[in-house]
Amino acid sequence: MVEMSEQEFEEAVADALDLLPPEVIAELENVVVVVEADAPPDDPTLLGLYDGVPITERTSMFAGHLPDRITIFRNPTLDLCDTPEQVVEEVRITVVHEFGHYFGIDDERLHELGWA
Repeated sequence: MVEMSEQEFEEAVADALDLLPPEVIAELENVVVVVEADAPPDDPTLLGLYDGVPITERTSMFAGHLPDRITIFRNPTLDLCDTPEQVVEEVRITVVHEFGHYFGIDDERLHELGWA
């Protein structure tokens, strides 16, 4: 387990977001990214979670919905990693993975692409 402050972890998430290509950023709409300490009790090792309607499934009736939410879980990530560098890499992978879901890519395809 890695010791990392909440602020340091949030900075790692912000840095991962900064690495998203401009063409990806340009397509983002109605989505927020948050950091929470712990994953849900029913899946305590979960590193990230996308909660929303993928853009591939949105229709013209989508207007007015609350933002989609991408949550990155701090403690499971720290538990998984042995070094701060591993945390940074795992956060980067998790951020890309969850944005993949936002864009309608399923877990199987994300695994094939190496984002799992």
